Amino acid sequence: MIDPRLPRRQGISLRALVPNAVTVLALCCGLTSVRFAMSGEWEKAVLAIVLAGVLDGIDGRIARLLKGTSRFGAELDSLSDVTAFGVAPTLILYLWALQYLPGGWGWVIALSNAIACALRLARFNAQIDAEDQPHKKLGYLTGIPAPVGAGLTLAPLYVQFWLEPAVFEDTAVRASIVAVTALMSAFLMVSSLPSFSWGSLRLRRSWRLPALAGVGLFAGALFSNPWATLTVVVTVYAALLPFSVSSYRRLQARLRATGTAEGIQPPP
Repeated sequence: MIDPRLPRRQGISLRALVPNAVTVLALCCGLTSVRFAMSGEWEKAVLAIVLAGVLDGIDGRIARLLKGTSRFGAELDSLSDVTAFGVAPTLILYLWALQYLPGGWGWVIALSNAIACALRLARFNAQIDAEDQPHKKLGYLTGIPAPVGAGLTLAPLYVQFWLEPAVFEDTAVRASIVAVTALMSAFLMVSSLPSFSWGSLRLRRSWRLPALAGVGLFAGALFSNPWATLTVVVTVYAALLPFSVSSYRRLQARLRATGTAEGIQPPP
């Protein structure tokens, strides 16, 4: 046992380094996706971004588990997200489809994804210490997260890899579909719409085992047929967005009614 009277050694604890290393790996995956896109290896490019999304989802949890959270880690995570979910999808979409739009509009639309991602992350960082966050107080997110935005933006590529529809052989049609998807995703990232977070979801105890079985089946489907699985996931998520808004409004109205009855001022 270390004597507490001895002076502590200077340096950075390894437990603080591990989550930052995971974040750097996510950053490298985003940059690697650009490299694959430049050589026309579209499936590898998209898979690299999917891997970046997985790493981004676990780095914060690893930091909290190891008690290695830091302001440096939060800033590094934002820079990694801008690269992996803003810059990389922008270049992939432009090289795969948007470059075929006339008048240079393809690059403008592609940039909307990167700009929206940067603005969404800037807003998130600016509100980290803010107390007045009505969505967060009720367990909801403001807009959709950057990894989800990238996932929705890349949805046409999932469909291409899965079904290889003949309509995508026409570069003008492909560019038009991608343009609509990219603009919608950019809008959702910078919007103030409440969206579901893990904190806003509640599961009945009786559904615990079926939910775990569903996770196992999802993992199996992701490995056996990733493009079909990702297409279904983004479709379901997009379909749930109206329900997240209505759910937030119902919860807000219920809190207002309860606060009024008890003389308490509920969240705005």
